[in-house]
Amino acid sequence: MIGLAPPEHDPEAARTTTILPVGSPATVRSYVAGLIRRHQKAFVLLVTVNAVAVVASMVGPYLLGGLVEDLAADARDLHLERTIGLFALALVIQTVFVRLVRLRGAMLGERMLADLREDFLVRSVGLPPGVLERAGTGDLLSRITTDIDRLANAMREAVPQLSIGVVWIGLLVGALGVTAPPLALSVLVPLPLLLVGCRWYFKRAPSAYRSEAAGYAAVSAALTETVDAGRTVEAHRLGDRRIRLSERRVREWTQWERYTLYLRSVLFPVINATHTLNLGAVLMLGGVFVLQGWMTIGQLTTGALLSQMMIEPIGMILRWYDELQVAQVSIARLVGVREIEPEAADERITPDGRHVHADEVRFGYRDGVDVLHDVSLRVRPGSRVALVGPSGAGKSTLGRLLAGIYAPRKGEITLGGAELSRMPAERVRAHVALVNQEHHVFVGSLRDNLLLARTGADDAELWAALGAVDADGWARGLSEGLDTEVGSGGHSLTPAQAQQIALARLVLADPHTLVLDEATSLLDPRAARHLERSLGKVLDGRTVVAIAHRLHTAHDADVIAVVEDGRITELGSHDALVSADGPYAALWRSWHA
Repeated sequence: MIGLAPPEHDPEAARTTTILPVGSPATVRSYVAGLIRRHQKAFVLLVTVNAVAVVASMVGPYLLGGLVEDLAADARDLHLERTIGLFALALVIQTVFVRLVRLRGAMLGERMLADLREDFLVRSVGLPPGVLERAGTGDLLSRITTDIDRLANAMREAVPQLSIGVVWIGLLVGALGVTAPPLALSVLVPLPLLLVGCRWYFKRAPSAYRSEAAGYAAVSAALTETVDAGRTVEAHRLGDRRIRLSERRVREWTQWERYTLYLRSVLFPVINATHTLNLGAVLMLGGVFVLQGWMTIGQLTTGALLSQMMIEPIGMILRWYDELQVAQVSIARLVGVREIEPEAADERITPDGRHVHADEVRFGYRDGVDVLHDVSLRVRPGSRVALVGPSGAGKSTLGRLLAGIYAPRKGEITLGGAELSRMPAERVRAHVALVNQEHHVFVGSLRDNLLLARTGADDAELWAALGAVDADGWARGLSEGLDTEVGSGGHSLTPAQAQQIALARLVLADPHTLVLDEATSLLDPRAARHLERSLGKVLDGRTVVAIAHRLHTAHDADVIAVVEDGRITELGSHDALVSADGPYAALWRSWHA
Protein backbone atom coordinates (compact mmCIF):
# COMPACT_ATOMS: atom_id res chain seq x y z
CA MET A 1 0.00 0.00 0.00
CA ILE A 2 1.29 3.43 -0.91
CA GLY A 3 0.07 6.87 -0.05
CA LEU A 4 0.97 9.80 2.12
CA ALA A 5 4.56 9.62 3.39
CA PRO A 6 5.30 10.36 7.04
CA PRO A 7 6.72 13.82 7.76
CA GLU A 8 10.44 14.05 8.30
CA HIS A 9 11.66 14.03 11.89
CA ASP A 10 13.34 17.06 13.37
CA PRO A 11 15.86 15.48 15.76
CA GLU A 12 17.13 18.86 16.93
CA ALA A 13 13.61 19.90 17.89
CA ALA A 14 13.07 16.66 19.75
CA ARG A 15 16.34 17.02 21.58
CA THR A 16 15.67 20.58 22.68
CA THR A 17 12.01 20.19 23.63
CA THR A 18 11.85 16.83 25.39
CA ILE A 19 14.01 16.33 28.44
CA LEU A 20 12.22 13.52 30.24
CA PRO A 21 12.52 10.12 28.54
CA VAL A 22 9.76 8.15 26.82
CA GLY A 23 9.20 4.68 28.26
CA SER A 24 10.39 1.67 26.28
CA PRO A 25 7.88 -1.03 25.22
CA ALA A 26 9.23 -3.25 28.01
CA THR A 27 8.62 -0.53 30.59
CA VAL A 28 5.09 0.08 29.29
CA ARG A 29 4.26 -3.65 29.30
CA SER A 30 5.61 -4.04 32.82
CA TYR A 31 3.61 -1.09 34.10
CA VAL A 32 0.37 -2.15 32.38
CA ALA A 33 0.75 -5.70 33.71
CA GLY A 34 1.23 -4.33 37.20
CA LEU A 35 -1.80 -2.06 36.79
CA ILE A 36 -3.93 -5.01 35.73
CA ARG A 37 -2.71 -7.07 38.67
CA ARG A 38 -3.80 -4.29 41.03
CA HIS A 39 -7.33 -4.55 39.62
CA GLN A 40 -7.38 -8.29 38.93
CA LYS A 41 -10.66 -8.91 40.76
CA ALA A 42 -12.37 -6.09 38.89
CA PHE A 43 -11.14 -7.52 35.57
CA VAL A 44 -12.39 -11.01 36.41
CA LEU A 45 -15.77 -9.61 37.45
CA LEU A 46 -15.99 -7.56 34.23
CA VAL A 47 -15.20 -10.59 32.06
CA THR A 48 -17.71 -12.76 33.94
CA VAL A 49 -20.53 -10.23 33.64
CA ASN A 50 -19.71 -9.74 29.96
CA ALA A 51 -19.74 -13.50 29.33
CA VAL A 52 -23.25 -13.73 30.76
CA ALA A 53 -24.38 -10.83 28.54
CA VAL A 54 -22.87 -12.44 25.41
CA VAL A 55 -24.40 -15.86 26.14
CA ALA A 56 -27.77 -14.19 26.62
CA SER A 57 -27.37 -12.38 23.28
CA MET A 58 -26.82 -15.73 21.49
CA VAL A 59 -30.15 -17.13 22.67
CA GLY A 60 -32.02 -15.17 19.97
CA PRO A 61 -30.10 -16.61 16.98
CA TYR A 62 -30.36 -20.12 18.47
CA LEU A 63 -34.14 -19.84 18.93
CA LEU A 64 -34.63 -18.34 15.46
CA GLY A 65 -32.54 -21.09 13.91
CA GLY A 66 -34.66 -23.70 15.67
CA LEU A 67 -37.84 -21.98 14.49
CA VAL A 68 -36.61 -21.98 10.87
CA GLU A 69 -35.67 -25.65 11.26
CA ASP A 70 -39.20 -26.49 12.44
CA LEU A 71 -40.74 -24.54 9.54
CA ALA A 72 -38.53 -26.33 7.04
CA ALA A 73 -39.62 -29.67 8.55
CA ASP A 74 -43.33 -28.67 8.30
CA ALA A 75 -43.75 -29.03 12.05
CA ARG A 76 -47.28 -28.32 13.19
CA ASP A 77 -46.50 -27.15 16.73
CA LEU A 78 -43.89 -24.36 16.69
CA HIS A 79 -44.08 -23.67 20.45
CA LEU A 80 -44.18 -19.93 19.78
CA GLU A 81 -45.19 -19.05 23.33
CA ARG A 82 -42.17 -20.86 24.76
CA THR A 83 -39.88 -19.37 22.12
CA ILE A 84 -41.11 -15.83 22.75
CA GLY A 85 -40.87 -16.31 26.52
CA LEU A 86 -37.29 -17.59 26.33
CA PHE A 87 -36.34 -14.77 23.98
CA ALA A 88 -37.88 -12.15 26.29
CA LEU A 89 -36.08 -13.63 29.30
CA ALA A 90 -32.77 -13.65 27.43
CA LEU A 91 -33.35 -10.07 26.33
CA VAL A 92 -33.97 -8.95 29.90
CA ILE A 93 -30.85 -10.75 31.12
CA GLN A 94 -28.80 -9.28 28.29
CA THR A 95 -30.07 -5.75 29.02
CA VAL A 96 -29.30 -5.99 32.72
CA PHE A 97 -25.84 -7.47 32.23
CA VAL A 98 -24.90 -5.09 29.40
CA ARG A 99 -25.68 -2.24 31.77
CA LEU A 100 -23.52 -3.91 34.42
CA VAL A 101 -20.73 -4.36 31.87
CA ARG A 102 -20.76 -0.65 31.04
CA LEU A 103 -20.92 0.34 34.70
CA ARG A 104 -18.13 -2.03 35.77
CA GLY A 105 -16.03 -1.06 32.76
CA ALA A 106 -16.35 2.65 33.52
CA MET A 107 -15.54 2.12 37.21
CA LEU A 108 -12.50 0.01 36.34
CA GLY A 109 -11.27 2.61 33.85
CA GLU A 110 -11.64 5.46 36.32
CA ARG A 111 -9.75 3.56 39.02
CA MET A 112 -6.89 2.73 36.67
CA LEU A 113 -6.77 6.32 35.44
CA ALA A 114 -6.62 7.57 39.02
CA ASP A 115 -3.77 5.14 39.75
CA LEU A 116 -1.90 6.32 36.67
CA ARG A 117 -2.24 9.99 37.63
CA GLU A 118 -1.08 9.28 41.17
CA ASP A 119 1.82 7.09 40.03
CA PHE A 120 3.06 9.78 37.64
CA LEU A 121 2.81 12.52 40.26
CA VAL A 122 4.51 10.48 42.98
CA ARG A 123 7.28 9.39 40.63
CA SER A 124 7.77 12.93 39.27
CA VAL A 125 8.14 14.61 42.65
CA GLY A 126 10.50 11.82 43.69
CA LEU A 127 12.87 12.48 40.80
CA PRO A 128 16.31 13.93 41.50
CA PRO A 129 15.96 17.72 41.84
CA GLY A 130 18.41 18.30 39.00
CA VAL A 131 16.24 16.35 36.58
CA LEU A 132 13.19 18.49 37.33
CA GLU A 133 15.29 21.66 37.16
CA ARG A 134 16.39 20.78 33.63
CA ALA A 135 13.04 19.42 32.42
CA GLY A 136 11.25 21.65 29.93
CA THR A 137 8.04 23.20 31.19
CA GLY A 138 6.26 22.39 27.93
CA ASP A 139 7.13 18.71 28.12
CA LEU A 140 6.09 18.39 31.77
CA LEU A 141 2.89 20.34 31.15
CA SER A 142 1.90 18.31 28.08
CA ARG A 143 2.44 15.03 29.94
CA ILE A 144 0.30 15.86 32.94
CA THR A 145 -2.44 17.52 30.84
CA THR A 146 -2.62 16.37 27.20
CA ASP A 147 -1.35 12.84 27.74
CA ILE A 148 -3.65 12.32 30.71
CA ASP A 149 -6.58 13.67 28.66
CA ARG A 150 -5.77 11.27 25.83
CA LEU A 151 -5.53 8.41 28.28
CA ALA A 152 -8.81 9.25 29.97
CA ASN A 153 -10.95 7.91 27.13
CA ALA A 154 -8.70 4.89 26.67
CA MET A 155 -8.80 3.98 30.35
CA ARG A 156 -12.55 4.54 30.67
CA GLU A 157 -13.49 2.81 27.44
CA ALA A 158 -10.67 1.15 25.47
CA VAL A 159 -9.27 -1.26 28.07
CA PRO A 160 -12.69 -2.50 29.29
CA GLN A 161 -14.10 -2.62 25.74
CA LEU A 162 -11.11 -4.58 24.43
CA SER A 163 -11.59 -7.14 27.18
CA ILE A 164 -15.29 -7.31 26.33
CA GLY A 165 -14.58 -7.66 22.59
CA VAL A 166 -12.09 -10.51 23.03
CA VAL A 167 -14.49 -12.48 25.25
CA TRP A 168 -17.35 -11.72 22.86
CA ILE A 169 -15.55 -13.05 19.77
CA GLY A 170 -14.29 -16.12 21.62
CA LEU A 171 -17.79 -17.07 22.72
CA LEU A 172 -19.28 -16.39 19.27
CA VAL A 173 -16.69 -18.54 17.50
CA GLY A 174 -17.24 -21.29 20.07
CA ALA A 175 -21.01 -21.10 19.60
CA LEU A 176 -20.59 -21.16 15.82
CA GLY A 177 -18.42 -24.26 16.08
CA VAL A 178 -21.05 -26.00 18.20
CA THR A 179 -24.21 -25.09 16.27
CA ALA A 180 -22.84 -25.06 12.70
CA PRO A 181 -19.37 -26.61 12.57
CA PRO A 182 -18.87 -26.28 8.78
CA LEU A 183 -19.50 -22.52 8.97
CA ALA A 184 -16.76 -22.05 11.55
CA LEU A 185 -14.27 -22.19 8.67
CA SER A 186 -15.98 -19.24 6.97
CA VAL A 187 -14.49 -16.81 9.48
CA LEU A 188 -11.07 -17.60 8.00
CA VAL A 189 -12.03 -16.23 4.55
CA PRO A 190 -11.73 -12.50 5.38
CA LEU A 191 -8.81 -13.10 7.76
CA PRO A 192 -5.98 -12.52 5.21
CA LEU A 193 -7.39 -9.12 4.21
CA LEU A 194 -7.80 -8.12 7.84
CA LEU A 195 -4.27 -9.26 8.75
CA VAL A 196 -2.66 -7.45 5.80
CA GLY A 197 -4.55 -4.22 6.54
CA CYS A 198 -3.84 -4.31 10.26
CA ARG A 199 -0.18 -5.22 9.73
CA TRP A 200 0.24 -2.25 7.37
CA TYR A 201 -1.48 0.09 9.80
CA PHE A 202 0.05 -1.02 13.07
CA LYS A 203 3.53 -1.05 11.55
CA ARG A 204 3.24 2.71 11.01
CA ALA A 205 0.81 3.90 13.68
CA PRO A 206 2.89 3.68 16.91
CA SER A 207 5.79 5.80 15.65
CA ALA A 208 3.38 8.22 13.97
CA TYR A 209 1.39 8.76 17.14
CA ARG A 210 4.62 9.15 19.14
CA SER A 211 5.79 11.84 16.75
CA GLU A 212 2.37 13.51 16.90
CA ALA A 213 2.56 13.64 20.72
CA ALA A 214 6.13 14.94 20.61
CA GLY A 215 5.04 17.58 18.10
CA TYR A 216 2.31 18.76 20.42
CA ALA A 217 4.80 18.90 23.29
CA ALA A 218 7.06 21.06 21.11
CA VAL A 219 4.15 23.41 20.38
CA SER A 220 3.27 23.60 24.07
CA ALA A 221 6.89 24.27 24.99
CA ALA A 222 7.28 27.06 22.44
CA LEU A 223 4.07 28.80 23.49
CA THR A 224 4.64 28.37 27.24
CA GLU A 225 8.20 29.64 27.11
CA THR A 226 7.16 32.63 24.99
CA VAL A 227 4.37 33.58 27.42
CA ASP A 228 6.54 33.08 30.51
CA ALA A 229 9.31 35.21 29.03
CA GLY A 230 6.96 37.71 27.41
CA ARG A 231 8.68 40.80 28.80
CA THR A 232 12.11 39.55 27.80
CA VAL A 233 10.85 38.70 24.31
CA GLU A 234 9.41 42.19 23.99
CA ALA A 235 12.49 43.91 25.42
CA HIS A 236 14.87 42.15 23.03
CA ARG A 237 12.46 42.35 20.08
CA LEU A 238 12.33 38.60 19.69
CA GLY A 239 8.64 38.54 18.81
CA ASP A 240 9.08 37.71 15.11
CA ARG A 241 11.57 34.97 15.90
CA ARG A 242 9.29 33.38 18.49
CA ILE A 243 6.32 33.60 16.10
CA ARG A 244 8.32 31.85 13.38
CA LEU A 245 9.36 29.15 15.86
CA SER A 246 5.76 28.62 16.99
CA GLU A 247 4.52 28.48 13.41
CA ARG A 248 7.16 25.89 12.52
CA ARG A 249 6.26 23.77 15.54
CA VAL A 250 2.52 23.99 14.69
CA ARG A 251 3.25 23.11 11.06
CA GLU A 252 5.26 20.01 12.05
CA TRP A 253 2.57 18.93 14.49
CA THR A 254 -0.27 19.32 11.96
CA GLN A 255 1.72 17.31 9.40
CA TRP A 256 1.82 14.41 11.82
CA GLU A 257 -1.87 14.89 12.59
CA ARG A 258 -2.61 14.69 8.86
CA TYR A 259 -0.49 11.55 8.49
CA THR A 260 -2.22 9.70 11.36
CA LEU A 261 -5.58 10.66 9.86
CA TYR A 262 -4.43 9.17 6.56
CA LEU A 263 -3.53 5.92 8.32
CA ARG A 264 -7.02 5.69 9.80
CA SER A 265 -8.60 6.48 6.41
CA VAL A 266 -6.96 3.32 5.05
CA LEU A 267 -7.71 1.05 8.01
CA PHE A 268 -11.43 1.74 8.37
CA PRO A 269 -12.40 0.80 4.74
CA VAL A 270 -10.41 -2.43 5.20
CA ILE A 271 -12.48 -3.21 8.31
CA ASN A 272 -15.74 -2.54 6.44
CA ALA A 273 -14.62 -4.76 3.55
CA THR A 274 -13.81 -7.51 6.05
CA HIS A 275 -17.34 -7.38 7.49
CA THR A 276 -18.90 -7.63 4.03
CA LEU A 277 -16.59 -10.48 3.01
CA ASN A 278 -17.34 -12.37 6.21
CA LEU A 279 -21.11 -12.23 5.76
CA GLY A 280 -20.83 -13.06 2.06
CA ALA A 281 -18.63 -16.08 2.82
CA VAL A 282 -21.10 -17.36 5.40
CA LEU A 283 -24.10 -17.09 3.07
CA MET A 284 -22.34 -18.51 0.01
CA LEU A 285 -20.58 -21.36 1.77
CA GLY A 286 -23.63 -22.02 3.94
CA GLY A 287 -25.84 -22.23 0.83
CA VAL A 288 -23.50 -24.76 -0.74
CA PHE A 289 -23.39 -26.80 2.47
CA VAL A 290 -27.19 -26.83 2.73
CA LEU A 291 -27.54 -27.94 -0.92
CA GLN A 292 -25.00 -30.69 -0.29
CA GLY A 293 -26.90 -31.80 2.79
CA TRP A 294 -23.96 -31.14 5.10
CA MET A 295 -26.02 -28.87 7.33
CA THR A 296 -29.63 -27.84 7.83
CA ILE A 297 -31.29 -24.55 6.96
CA GLY A 298 -31.76 -23.92 10.67
CA GLN A 299 -28.02 -24.27 11.30
CA LEU A 300 -27.35 -21.87 8.43
CA THR A 301 -29.75 -19.32 9.93
CA THR A 302 -28.15 -19.57 13.36
CA GLY A 303 -24.63 -19.49 11.88
CA ALA A 304 -25.39 -16.47 9.69
CA LEU A 305 -26.79 -14.54 12.65
CA LEU A 306 -23.82 -15.45 14.85
CA SER A 307 -21.40 -14.42 12.09
CA GLN A 308 -23.25 -11.14 11.67
CA MET A 309 -22.93 -10.59 15.43
CA MET A 310 -19.13 -10.73 15.05
CA ILE A 311 -19.13 -7.42 13.20
CA GLU A 312 -19.60 -5.41 16.38
CA PRO A 313 -16.87 -7.01 18.54
CA ILE A 314 -14.36 -7.06 15.66
CA GLY A 315 -15.03 -3.40 14.96
CA MET A 316 -14.87 -2.69 18.69
CA ILE A 317 -11.48 -4.36 19.05
CA LEU A 318 -9.95 -2.60 16.04
CA ARG A 319 -11.50 0.75 16.93
CA TRP A 320 -10.31 0.66 20.51
CA TYR A 321 -6.98 -0.88 19.58
CA ASP A 322 -6.48 2.14 17.35
CA GLU A 323 -7.35 4.31 20.35
CA LEU A 324 -4.78 2.38 22.34
CA GLN A 325 -2.10 3.37 19.82
CA VAL A 326 -2.57 6.94 21.00
CA ALA A 327 -2.90 5.77 24.59
CA GLN A 328 0.24 3.65 24.32
CA VAL A 329 2.25 6.72 23.37
CA SER A 330 0.78 8.70 26.25
CA ILE A 331 1.44 5.85 28.69
CA ALA A 332 5.02 5.60 27.40
CA ARG A 333 5.50 9.32 28.02
CA LEU A 334 3.98 9.10 31.50
CA VAL A 335 5.85 6.00 32.65
CA GLY A 336 9.06 7.19 31.01
CA VAL A 337 9.99 8.79 34.32
CA ARG A 338 10.32 5.25 35.70
CA GLU A 339 13.39 4.80 33.50
CA ILE A 340 15.22 7.65 35.20
CA GLU A 341 17.62 6.04 37.57
CA PRO A 342 17.56 7.56 41.06
CA GLU A 343 20.78 9.23 42.06
CA ALA A 344 23.09 6.90 43.92
CA ALA A 345 22.62 7.45 47.64
CA ASP A 346 24.11 5.84 50.69
CA GLU A 347 21.95 5.94 53.80
CA ARG A 348 25.08 5.49 55.92
CA ILE A 349 26.61 8.78 54.79
CA THR A 350 26.01 11.56 57.30
CA PRO A 351 27.82 14.90 57.59
CA ASP A 352 30.27 15.35 60.43
CA GLY A 353 30.04 19.09 60.90
CA ARG A 354 28.81 22.02 58.84
CA HIS A 355 31.82 22.88 56.65
CA VAL A 356 30.88 23.24 52.96
CA HIS A 357 33.72 22.58 50.54
CA ALA A 358 33.77 22.65 46.73
CA ASP A 359 36.93 21.03 45.39
CA GLU A 360 37.92 21.61 41.73
CA VAL A 361 34.33 21.33 40.53
CA ARG A 362 33.44 21.15 36.85
CA PHE A 363 29.81 21.11 35.73
CA GLY A 364 27.78 21.58 32.55
CA TYR A 365 24.15 21.18 31.54
CA ARG A 366 25.14 19.54 28.26
CA ASP A 367 27.86 17.05 27.48
CA GLY A 368 31.07 18.73 26.46
CA VAL A 369 29.94 22.22 27.45
CA ASP A 370 30.99 23.14 31.00
CA VAL A 371 29.50 26.10 32.83
CA LEU A 372 31.85 25.88 35.81
CA HIS A 373 35.58 25.24 35.43
CA ASP A 374 37.69 23.91 38.31
CA VAL A 375 35.87 25.92 40.98
CA SER A 376 37.08 25.54 44.57
CA LEU A 377 35.47 27.26 47.55
CA ARG A 378 35.46 26.74 51.32
CA VAL A 379 32.54 28.02 53.40
CA ARG A 380 33.08 28.13 57.14
CA PRO A 381 30.17 27.28 59.47
CA GLY A 382 28.22 30.36 60.45
CA SER A 383 29.84 32.55 57.80
CA ARG A 384 28.10 34.54 55.08
CA VAL A 385 29.42 34.15 51.56
CA ALA A 386 28.21 36.29 48.67
CA LEU A 387 28.53 35.17 45.05
CA VAL A 388 28.64 38.16 42.71
CA GLY A 389 29.38 38.63 39.05
CA PRO A 390 27.77 39.40 35.69
CA SER A 391 24.66 37.58 34.48
CA GLY A 392 25.45 34.19 33.00
CA ALA A 393 28.73 33.87 34.88
CA GLY A 394 27.59 30.70 36.71
CA LYS A 395 26.57 32.09 40.11
CA SER A 396 23.18 30.34 40.24
CA THR A 397 24.69 27.11 38.94
CA LEU A 398 27.32 27.15 41.68
CA GLY A 399 24.61 27.90 44.26
CA ARG A 400 22.58 24.87 43.11
CA LEU A 401 25.65 22.67 43.34
CA LEU A 402 26.32 23.89 46.88
CA ALA A 403 22.66 23.15 47.74
CA GLY A 404 22.94 19.60 46.39
CA ILE A 405 20.50 20.15 43.52
CA TYR A 406 23.08 19.09 40.92
CA ALA A 407 26.03 16.74 41.18
CA PRO A 408 29.35 17.95 39.72
CA ARG A 409 30.70 16.27 36.61
CA LYS A 410 34.16 16.38 38.08
CA GLY A 411 35.41 17.15 41.57
CA GLU A 412 33.20 16.98 44.65
CA ILE A 413 31.13 19.09 46.99
CA THR A 414 31.05 18.02 50.62
CA LEU A 415 29.13 18.99 53.73
CA GLY A 416 30.91 18.08 56.93
CA GLY A 417 33.18 15.79 54.91
CA ALA A 418 30.23 13.90 53.38
CA GLU A 419 29.78 14.11 49.61
CA LEU A 420 26.43 15.77 48.88
CA SER A 421 25.79 13.81 45.68
CA ARG A 422 25.96 10.51 47.60
CA MET A 423 23.63 11.55 50.42
CA PRO A 424 19.87 10.83 50.25
CA ALA A 425 17.98 13.89 49.01
CA GLU A 426 15.84 14.13 52.15
CA ARG A 427 18.95 14.20 54.32
CA VAL A 428 20.51 16.92 52.18
CA ARG A 429 17.33 19.02 52.49
CA ALA A 430 17.43 18.65 56.27
CA HIS A 431 20.83 20.38 56.32
CA VAL A 432 20.81 22.65 53.25
CA ALA A 433 17.96 24.66 51.75
CA LEU A 434 17.74 26.64 48.52
CA VAL A 435 15.52 29.68 48.06
CA ASN A 436 15.62 31.16 44.56
CA GLN A 437 13.82 33.82 42.55
CA GLU A 438 10.96 31.45 41.71
CA HIS A 439 8.19 31.50 44.27
CA HIS A 440 5.24 29.14 44.41
CA VAL A 441 1.93 29.73 46.11
CA PHE A 442 -0.14 26.56 46.10
CA VAL A 443 -3.92 26.54 45.98
CA GLY A 444 -5.10 26.21 49.55
CA SER A 445 -5.00 28.11 52.81
CA LEU A 446 -2.09 30.24 53.95
CA ARG A 447 -1.59 27.72 56.76
CA ASP A 448 -1.30 24.82 54.28
CA ASN A 449 1.29 26.75 52.29
CA LEU A 450 3.41 27.23 55.40
CA LEU A 451 2.99 23.71 56.76
CA LEU A 452 4.72 22.35 53.66
CA ALA A 453 8.00 23.23 55.39
CA ARG A 454 7.13 21.65 58.75
CA THR A 455 3.91 19.68 59.00
CA GLY A 456 3.81 19.66 62.80
CA ALA A 457 4.12 23.42 63.34
CA ASP A 458 1.41 25.07 65.44
CA ASP A 459 -0.17 28.46 64.75
CA ALA A 460 2.20 30.29 67.08
CA GLU A 461 5.18 28.98 65.13
CA LEU A 462 3.54 29.91 61.83
CA TRP A 463 2.93 33.48 63.00
CA ALA A 464 6.49 33.66 64.31
CA ALA A 465 7.84 32.60 60.91
CA LEU A 466 5.70 35.22 59.16
CA GLY A 467 6.86 37.82 61.64
CA ALA A 468 10.51 36.91 61.02
CA VAL A 469 10.09 37.94 57.39
CA ASP A 470 7.87 40.97 58.13
CA ALA A 471 4.81 39.26 56.62
CA ASP A 472 2.65 39.09 59.75
CA GLY A 473 1.27 42.59 59.19
CA TRP A 474 -0.52 41.91 55.92
CA ALA A 475 -1.23 38.28 56.93
CA ARG A 476 -3.16 39.36 60.04
CA GLY A 477 -5.14 41.72 57.86
CA LEU A 478 -6.52 38.83 55.78
CA SER A 479 -10.21 38.13 56.28
CA GLU A 480 -9.67 34.66 57.75
CA GLY A 481 -6.06 34.90 58.86
CA LEU A 482 -4.14 31.66 58.35
CA ASP A 483 -7.28 29.99 56.98
CA THR A 484 -7.54 32.44 54.07
CA GLU A 485 -7.51 30.69 50.72
CA VAL A 486 -4.62 31.84 48.55
CA GLY A 487 -3.38 30.91 45.10
CA SER A 488 -5.46 30.51 41.96
CA GLY A 489 -9.10 31.32 42.73
CA GLY A 490 -8.29 32.55 46.24
CA HIS A 491 -6.86 35.74 47.73
CA SER A 492 -4.47 37.31 45.24
CA LEU A 493 -0.96 37.86 46.61
CA THR A 494 1.58 40.30 45.27
CA PRO A 495 4.94 38.90 44.06
CA ALA A 496 6.58 40.36 47.17
CA GLN A 497 4.07 38.64 49.46
CA ALA A 498 4.56 35.35 47.64
CA GLN A 499 8.30 35.71 48.12
CA GLN A 500 7.79 36.35 51.81
CA ILE A 501 5.78 33.11 52.10
CA ALA A 502 8.68 31.26 50.50
CA LEU A 503 11.09 32.82 52.99
CA ALA A 504 8.74 32.00 55.90
CA ARG A 505 8.86 28.36 54.81
CA LEU A 506 12.63 28.63 55.05
CA VAL A 507 12.35 29.85 58.62
CA LEU A 508 10.11 26.89 59.50
CA ALA A 509 12.37 24.34 57.76
CA ASP A 510 15.23 25.56 59.97
CA PRO A 511 18.26 24.23 58.04
CA HIS A 512 21.73 25.18 59.24
CA THR A 513 22.98 26.10 55.73
CA LEU A 514 21.06 28.35 53.35
CA VAL A 515 21.59 29.15 49.69
CA LEU A 516 19.73 32.34 48.75
CA ASP A 517 19.58 32.84 44.98
CA GLU A 518 18.51 36.48 44.77
CA ALA A 519 15.72 35.53 47.17
CA THR A 520 14.53 39.13 47.58
CA SER A 521 14.83 40.12 43.93
CA LEU A 522 11.09 40.67 43.52
CA LEU A 523 10.94 43.30 46.24
CA ASP A 524 11.72 46.94 45.68
CA PRO A 525 15.16 47.93 47.04
CA ARG A 526 13.83 49.58 50.23
CA ALA A 527 11.52 46.64 51.04
CA ALA A 528 14.26 44.15 50.19
CA ARG A 529 16.72 45.90 52.50
CA HIS A 530 14.14 45.96 55.29
CA LEU A 531 13.34 42.27 54.79
CA GLU A 532 17.04 41.34 54.80
CA ARG A 533 17.49 43.16 58.12
CA SER A 534 14.57 41.19 59.54
CA LEU A 535 16.03 38.00 58.20
CA GLY A 536 19.34 38.82 59.85
CA LYS A 537 18.00 37.66 63.21
CA VAL A 538 16.82 34.40 61.67
CA LEU A 539 20.02 33.82 59.71
CA ASP A 540 22.24 34.55 62.67
CA GLY A 541 24.42 31.55 63.45
CA ARG A 542 23.61 29.81 60.16
CA THR A 543 25.84 29.38 57.14
CA VAL A 544 24.54 31.55 54.31
CA VAL A 545 25.56 31.51 50.65
CA ALA A 546 23.85 34.46 48.97
CA ILE A 547 23.82 34.90 45.20
CA ALA A 548 23.80 38.68 45.16
CA HIS A 549 22.11 40.75 42.50
CA ARG A 550 22.22 43.90 44.59
CA LEU A 551 25.71 44.60 45.85
CA HIS A 552 24.57 45.84 49.26
CA THR A 553 23.97 42.14 50.03
CA ALA A 554 27.64 41.47 49.20
CA HIS A 555 28.73 44.40 51.38
CA ASP A 556 27.34 42.63 54.47
CA ALA A 557 29.00 39.27 53.68
CA ASP A 558 32.06 37.87 55.44
CA VAL A 559 33.51 36.61 52.18
CA ILE A 560 32.75 37.69 48.61
CA ALA A 561 33.45 35.37 45.67
CA VAL A 562 33.50 37.02 42.25
CA VAL A 563 32.36 34.56 39.55
CA GLU A 564 33.31 35.29 35.94
CA ASP A 565 33.02 32.89 33.02
CA GLY A 566 32.49 29.94 35.31
CA ARG A 567 35.52 30.62 37.50
CA ILE A 568 36.10 32.35 40.83
CA THR A 569 38.41 35.21 39.95
CA GLU A 570 38.44 37.05 43.28
CA LEU A 571 37.84 36.00 46.87
CA GLY A 572 37.91 38.15 49.99
CA SER A 573 36.08 40.69 52.14
CA HIS A 574 34.39 43.78 50.76
CA ASP A 575 37.12 46.16 51.95
CA ALA A 576 39.91 43.93 50.71
CA LEU A 577 38.40 43.55 47.25
CA VAL A 578 37.68 47.25 46.89
CA SER A 579 41.28 48.00 47.87
CA ALA A 580 42.52 45.44 45.29
CA ASP A 581 40.84 47.51 42.58
CA GLY A 582 39.88 44.43 40.56
CA PRO A 583 36.61 43.21 39.01
CA TYR A 584 34.67 43.59 42.28
CA ALA A 585 35.83 47.15 42.75
CA ALA A 586 34.66 47.94 39.22
CA LEU A 587 31.26 46.40 39.97
CA TRP A 588 31.01 48.38 43.21
CA ARG A 589 31.81 51.67 41.52
CA SER A 590 29.33 50.90 38.75
CA TRP A 591 26.65 50.06 41.35
CA HIS A 592 27.12 53.36 43.19
CA ALA A 593 27.31 55.34 40.01
